[in-house]
Amino acid sequence: MAKNFQQQQTTDENELIKIRREKLQGFVDKGIEPFGARFEVTHHAADVREEFGEIEGETDAGEVSIAGRLMAIRGHGKASFATLADKSGSIQIYFKLDVLGEEKYSEFKLLDIGDIIGLRGQVFKTKRGELTVRVEDFNLLAKSLRPLPEKFHGLKDVEIRYRQRYLDLIMNPEVRETFLKRNKVIKAIRKFLDERDFLEVETPVLSTIAGGAAAKPFITHHNALDADLYLRIATELNLKRLIVGGLERVYEMGRVFRNEGMDVRHNPEFTSVEIYQAYGDYRDLIDVTKGIVCAAAEEACGSTKIIYQGVEIDLSKAPCLSMNDAVKNKTGKDFLSCQTVDEARAMADELGVAYEKRFGVGGILNAAFEAKVEDDLIQPIFITHHPTEISPLAKKNFDDPRVTDRFEFFVYGRELANGFTELNDPIDQRARFEEQLKQREAGDEEAHVMDEDFLRALEFGMPPTGGLGIGVDRLVMLLTDSPSIRDVLFFPTMKIIGE
Repeated sequence: MAKNFQQQQTTDENELIKIRREKLQGFVDKGIEPFGARFEVTHHAADVREEFGEIEGETDAGEVSIAGRLMAIRGHGKASFATLADKSGSIQIYFKLDVLGEEKYSEFKLLDIGDIIGLRGQVFKTKRGELTVRVEDFNLLAKSLRPLPEKFHGLKDVEIRYRQRYLDLIMNPEVRETFLKRNKVIKAIRKFLDERDFLEVETPVLSTIAGGAAAKPFITHHNALDADLYLRIATELNLKRLIVGGLERVYEMGRVFRNEGMDVRHNPEFTSVEIYQAYGDYRDLIDVTKGIVCAAAEEACGSTKIIYQGVEIDLSKAPCLSMNDAVKNKTGKDFLSCQTVDEARAMADELGVAYEKRFGVGGILNAAFEAKVEDDLIQPIFITHHPTEISPLAKKNFDDPRVTDRFEFFVYGRELANGFTELNDPIDQRARFEEQLKQREAGDEEAHVMDEDFLRALEFGMPPTGGLGIGVDRLVMLLTDSPSIRDVLFFPTMKIIGE
């Protein structure tokens, strides 16, 4: 039955496309180009409402030139009302035979919902008080050859919405608001950093080494060099090279690529901002994180108190808690009290926490955190002092070298930021890389590779530095109340289907 219904839908759509092509030919027969040229716009719909919203009566209040997409047409006699939508909203327009004349009105009869037109006309209010533009002349700017989704039901199928974002933007105005907020978030991040003397830079997307994070890379091939290259999985190592070079405060906002799974929080390509501050440490970058998140919330939402998926969240309050204490508070188990890996394994087994044979005490602690704690971190919190074993680029804590001066910022059970005091000891860094190579040999495909040039840079001397990475897409999800990362990416990666 469903198949027959789909076939009927396709047949109906093909018939509508046929009719639209016949109307297109109607314009051609009249000597009118159905895909028009430049049109001078004086007002958008919101401008008309702002400038003329207070007028009274049906008297003409002023002339405007507007352009947009026809979203509704009502009436087909000697007068018709329609709805015109542009980037700012929609406005009612009025076509009348007596005003346009027979020839121009016959062109109106060839218009369809979805067509893009430019028009000139007088603004007035109808007897019902609806602000309207009486069309005195119009140009067809683009004939729509496919019908839009039926207005009553709208466009709800998420697969179609994500795959055909252009339709989503046309049919669902709230989607446009999400992406306008995204733009505000990005501007707020840049403004916050620029005002604090951070220099925005650009580093390569292609590299001979995929470093700076624990992730699987995408591989491509450079024909001229006859060499495989990696799409970057992080911008970290190049930005720290710039700190070595004396730039002191740098950041980069851009796409990174990880060849991993897809779900509501992960897309293979995503936007991050990485920030490095010389002569600082992880505590300074905690302050930077708080500042960025609160500034973005104020800009996009007007407040640091937001509602996400029905939960009130106060972004202005974010305490710090060590990873080990977070696990101990939740489970009663103190993994850092373990003297051997076997003790840690026994604790994990008791909790039902899965771990890999290659994990040390630190790796098992992290596994326990992810399994028992992470999902319950609803209100903002900074989880600090991650095990050295899982933090190959972070500086060891002076008081307890088993952990690092590192933090992750969590909201609603999701990591939004990761930062630490950067490891600037080249001898220690080499030892960490060598340990990562052992983990790769043991089966960890995400373990860090050896980067000799980065070690060379450290050997010239890198000042004490704090570093931070923020997932911009996840931050936008939070500030737009979006349940999926696909809701905040114009063109998310989708499963490939047959034509």
